Order: sequence, then structure tokens, then C-alpha cells
Amino acid sequence: MGGRPHSLVAHEEHDDRHFGAVHTPVYDSSLFTFDSVASMEVAGRTEGSFVYSRGNNPTVRELERKLAELEGGERARCFATGMGAISAAVLSSVKSGDHIVCVDQAYGPARELMGGYLRKFGIETTFVDGSDCFKIEEAFRPQTRLLYLESPTSLFFELQDLRRCADLARSRGVRTIVDNTWSSPCYQNPLAFGIDLVVHSLTKYAGGHSDTMGGVVIGRSELIGELNRHELVLLGSVMLPQAAALILRGLRTLPIRMERHGAGGAAVAAYLESLPYVTVVHFPGLESHPQRKLAESQMSGCGGLLSFEAGGDREKLVRFVDGLRYFRIGFSWGGYESLVSLQEGTRGTRREKAYAIRLHVGLEEPSDLIEDLEQAFRAAGFGE
Repeated sequence: MGGRPHSLVAHEEHDDRHFGAVHTPVYDSSLFTFDSVASMEVAGRTEGSFVYSRGNNPTVRELERKLAELEGGERARCFATGMGAISAAVLSSVKSGDHIVCVDQAYGPARELMGGYLRKFGIETTFVDGSDCFKIEEAFRPQTRLLYLESPTSLFFELQDLRRCADLARSRGVRTIVDNTWSSPCYQNPLAFGIDLVVHSLTKYAGGHSDTMGGVVIGRSELIGELNRHELVLLGSVMLPQAAALILRGLRTLPIRMERHGAGGAAVAAYLESLPYVTVVHFPGLESHPQRKLAESQMSGCGGLLSFEAGGDREKLVRFVDGLRYFRIGFSWGGYESLVSLQEGTRGTRREKAYAIRLHVGLEEPSDLIEDLEQAFRAAGFGE
């Protein structure tokens, strides 16, 4: 995409509607009025009209326009949270009696939605190793209507071959959804590979300041239109205009921040990989990543989220995490601050349990972060 994201997020033409304001105003209004019954009735029949902010709001609409353009989609709809977007995208794709194939490393609440909650409505889900296209294909049934992907995943950073998955699903009449939060629209555009719908947690990189929440679904106009008429309006997970304004502000610097996150993540990953007591570093930007070629073929860069393993002594790992100074302990990521969390999951072809320390490399100086890691390793007794 070259310099295109920088221009898309930073440049706006003069707009007389807002008196030349360089930032879209916050339309802090729950409803919009009309000068006649006839004009109100026309607006009520016209999708996209501003009638009631549960359906459309000008500030939110501007954010949706920007995100669709960045991701290369025809249309976008924003939601109050990332899970609001995921839930709407999934529910718009299946009905009772359908079957879902989902990667087993997907975001935890998304797995719970598909593997647990939807069972109440007669919808079954099969979880598979997403790094193996043959296992994905084997999991398909005649009733399969959705393939849910997350590439890379956000703990062990496994990738799926998006082109092959899209082709496989299309040949079976199956819809595809990809959680693209890790790469952001700056570094990966799944719609270009044939994926049907892309979801993002806007709480992460898009917002970038850890002060608001949101989610988005992006795709073809007809798919977003269906979702808009049903899941958005009926379920009510609507983004507020105040949140949209904060995320619009964050978008202005998204490409620059992603470059900084990526450079810091690469530096920290290389440092960790050099340590004898670190057994593996999970980061698609490393040459040692088992799917490095696939990463290069479908991503143009990397963010700052990574994880590493350093044995199974949980008490020792806890001492390490507690000893960090720059890395604050927390589960989220994508903001300016560096974060750390200790998590347990399954990984590898045998899906073995392992402790992983997940790091979000923020905008601090990488050398300061590496010094922090060094002192925490020493304090926890690593290398003795």
C-alpha cells in the first residue's frame, strides 16, 4: 500500500458542512428531527439516513467510511466493543442447524460464543488447528456455513493461509470471517485475498490510547447491509459518537504508531531470542517463525504484540512479571503503553499446554524496555 494509509488517515478535504473544521465534530445527539412528516417518512425508509443514533450517527459514519477505505472494503459498521462486532458478524452468518469451523487459537470470548453459547440455538462448532489447511478442510460438513479465522492469533501467533482458506470456503458456499486486529489495516488486508468479512477490535491499535472501546465489521455492501438491518439494530451494541471521535483521533497516527510498535517488537523479539533460558519466541517477524514465508506473503509488516516461553516454573515466571517496571500488568494491547501478562494455552501440532508471557511493546524506547526485561530476568533467578 506504500504511503497510502498515511494519506488516508491524515488528509481531509475542506468541508463546508462543518465550517472547515479539520476534525469531524461529535454529533452528541440521540435523534434527528425533520421539517415535515413526509421527510421523516422518507428518511425512515432510506437506509443510511440519520433518524436515531441507534442506527446511524454522523460521527460514527465518518469513522466507518475511514475504516472501510483503509481495509479496502465497500462498507463498514462500528459497534460498542470488539466482541459486539464479532458477535454481530457471526450471528449474521449462521442460523439454527448450521455448523461453524473455527481456529482453536481464536480470541477466548469468540470461542466461547461459538463453542458454547450458540449451542443453545442448535449451532455446532468444530475447533481446528488453523495452521493446517488440511485439518480445516477435514472439519467441513454439509451443514458448514462459516469459517472463522484469526491470523495471526494473539497468544502463540499462528497464521492461516488466507488465500487458500478463502478459496476452500468459497468452493463450499461457506462464508469467511477474519479477526485482523493484530496486523491492523496497515499491514494486512484479508478482503484482497477473498475473505468475506473482516473484524477489528478498535480498542487496540485503531484507538491507540487505551481510553475508549469499539469494534468494526468490514466487507461487501450487501453483507454489511444485512448485518445493519438485523444484528446492529436489534442487538443494540451501538458505538457512541464520543467513542467514534476518540478512535478517529487515533486513526490519524495509526500508520506512524504501527511502524514504531513494529520496530520495538522486532527489537524485543530479537533480544529474547538471544537468551539461553528463553525456549521459543512467538513473533511472525522473526526468521525463526515456522510460518515466516506465509507471513511475508500476506502481511506487509508486524505489530508490537509477541509472546515467549521460558520453562514451566510458574512461580519463577510470576516473579519475572512482577519484577517488570516499564511493562504494566494487563490483558489488553495496542495502546501507547507496554503491557505484560502471564497466560496458559495450548500450542504446537500436538496442542501441548504451555505458559507464555505475552508482551505488548508500546511506544517507549526499545532499549529501555530491554533493560527492564534484563533486570526482571535477573531478579527472578533466570540464568543462575
